[in-house]
Amino acid sequence: MPLHMTKIAFGAESPAHLRQRLESYAAAGEVRLTTRYLPKRHEEMVGGSLYWILNHTLVGRSPILGFMDNGQGRTWIRLRPELIPVRSIPKRAHQGWRYLEDKDAPPDLGGEGADGRDEMPPKMLGDLMKMGLV
Repeated sequence: MPLHMTKIAFGAESPAHLRQRLESYAAAGEVRLTTRYLPKRHEEMVGGSLYWILNHTLVGRSPILGFMDNGQGRTWIRLRPELIPVRSIPKRAHQGWRYLEDKDAPPDLGGEGADGRDEMPPKMLGDLMKMGLV
């Protein structure tokens, strides 16, 4: 099972805005995000996904194509230019990126394991989760 990572969708106003930003790179075939360090577990993440955090909630994922040195002492995280919606779950903001094990990753919307929570407004779902009701 691949390893995933989480990252803040900095500058994105909504999932639709994030999707539009990612899809604007479709002609190039990939999105390249710059990070300071190559993750130690980068080989495990090829075939995994980068899960985007927006407003303290995981909202979607972009498949990881690989990692590449950018020639300036930094590393590019190479992503497929798409946003696959996932079940919204609360996630604290953090700097940089964090690993996410496959067992802890939320399912895709409409995919296996989907239930009625997927149709709830994200704020309502977040409130219910905080109360331990979902």
